[in-house]
Amino acid sequence: MAPDAQADDDSHWSLESLNKAYQQGYMAGLTGQPSAPPNAEVLAAAWEAGWDDGHEQMRRLQQIA
Repeated sequence: MAPDAQADDDSHWSLESLNKAYQQGYMAGLTGQPSAPPNAEVLAAAWEAGWDDGHEQMRRLQQIA
């Protein structure tokens, strides 16, 4: 992808899209799915934050069980 196209992808995010990316990442982490974030850098960061939180929650639940 050309650098200009990447910049365009990163400039078209909203609070709703960040929340959606976070929630999708959280669910993936909670279920133990491997990391596969979106292409846009800002959305990928939100997804990865959700994945980290979901994965940590999964690990906590496994320790309790």
